[in-house]
Amino acid sequence: MKTVKKTTGVLLAASLAVGLAACSNNDNEASNSAPKSSAPASSAASNDASKLGYTFGEGVTFHSDKPVTYSMMYSDHEAYPYQKEWRLWSAIQEKTNVSFDLTIAARTEYENQKALLINSGDAPYIIPKTYDESPFVDGGQIVAISDYVQYMPNYLKAVKDWGLEKDLKSKLKADGKYYVLPGLWENAAGGYSYVIRKDIFEKAGVDVVGQEANWTYEDFYAAMKKVKEYTGAKYVMSDRFKGDSTLKVAGVEYGVRAGWDLANGLKFDEAAKKFYFSNTTEDYKAFLTYFNKLIKEGILDPESFTAEDDPQLAKFYRGETYVMAANYQNVGDMKVKMQVPDAELYMITMPGGPKGQLQVENTRLENGIMISKNALKDLGEEKFIEMLRFIDWLWYSDEGQTLSLWGVEGETYTKDADGNIKLNPEITYNGLNPEATKKLNFDYGFAGGVFAYGGTNKLRTSKFTDGEKDYTNRVLTTRQPREIDPPIMGTPDESEEMNLIQKPLMDYVKTMTLKFITGQADIGKEWDSYVAQAKASGSERYTEMANKIFEKTKGSLGY
Repeated sequence: MKTVKKTTGVLLAASLAVGLAACSNNDNEASNSAPKSSAPASSAASNDASKLGYTFGEGVTFHSDKPVTYSMMYSDHEAYPYQKEWRLWSAIQEKTNVSFDLTIAARTEYENQKALLINSGDAPYIIPKTYDESPFVDGGQIVAISDYVQYMPNYLKAVKDWGLEKDLKSKLKADGKYYVLPGLWENAAGGYSYVIRKDIFEKAGVDVVGQEANWTYEDFYAAMKKVKEYTGAKYVMSDRFKGDSTLKVAGVEYGVRAGWDLANGLKFDEAAKKFYFSNTTEDYKAFLTYFNKLIKEGILDPESFTAEDDPQLAKFYRGETYVMAANYQNVGDMKVKMQVPDAELYMITMPGGPKGQLQVENTRLENGIMISKNALKDLGEEKFIEMLRFIDWLWYSDEGQTLSLWGVEGETYTKDADGNIKLNPEITYNGLNPEATKKLNFDYGFAGGVFAYGGTNKLRTSKFTDGEKDYTNRVLTTRQPREIDPPIMGTPDESEEMNLIQKPLMDYVKTMTLKFITGQADIGKEWDSYVAQAKASGSERYTEMANKIFEKTKGSLGY
């Protein structure tokens, strides 16, 4: 285990939040239970800097009259490792008079270190890059942040303006509160799909541009079969993420949970207003049968489920495969590393399936920030709220978000007459200015994964190349948005019982999924025994508990 290192006198670097929940005016009483405070209401008009010692409010740059230092965890990415002299730190300090005492952990050890610090009671005040806060709620070390969001005007404005109330309810806990601050986006992202060798598909007789708006997975299979016949390749398709990306994307279109989206296997039937266990349905059987067909016919490389990134990517770069699971932000790097002259890479819209032509991404929330109760204990309520005012500015105001992403106007970027951001030509980022020698994240600290999340659609697309703008537009115009499933707001005892069922159950599902797809288990002969074993492992009990909890809490969720 890597030792956590601490760095003092450094500035904030944190990432926004993934699932959160109801903010203000929801049906539960979370936001009405906020503690009494002498701090004023969240508006610039009521701000009295002479009394508070700091400024805040919509459209107001937070600034503390006295220097302030907050402790914070920092996930150190190996592609742009932490540097004490990054312009990021001094830029934030110049704006706000805030610096940070960072507890730095390598990205690969971040989750372990986070758990150790929280469970020991030694967590820093701000804990960013949290994808799942659930394991930490019952321990009593994390602030129920929904009690305090009324002190965050930029946050509340985004929720109201973008209609995020239902999105946020997805993370409510049994007490009707939430425990992580979300990164908020105006629109959902394009999400993962597949990068293809468009030049090869077209030579094989596939009209990619003409077909992709309406094609299904069966159509995509037929297209890949043409490519296999044309090239004589051993395999056409592969996944660099051990199958997790491919299975998640396809699972959406088949109405099941798989890959990165496997979780507890539950899907919510909006018509019946009930949860069901998706991994024993006929839809899941059809899903597995489809991918088993790709394996049997030599279209999908079976090593997609076992090999690491680099060997799978190497096959694609050498021209041995022609379809690769990806996010658009992978495309620029893939183009640079292609070893085939004149290879044309193209990110396709995800194929549709039995459930329709659906968008993969259905949430506008990002990974988030938990706040340690150490902050409330050490700072006291008034200074704690001051810290929240700062967080509100840096992560939820357009000014703060632009700083985290693009840096300092006139130094790292400029704006044209229409207010569009133009990255300086000597700096590269996300495929922009690919020949530049400086990197926005590596050399300056901006656009890092701990900070730059959330914002308007204009801010999101400001970092897109023309190709990514085109891909996102194709997804949003040809694929239908999906409803967000409600949370299961179990009590600590209920959640503990469900967790005891979930892990062995989903481990079994994951094991059998791989066996069915790769042919180690015969779907035709062994499906019934698989379903029976899933039931014996608790799939029905788990689903029954989820529905009982939903019935008790659906009023607070708006059902």
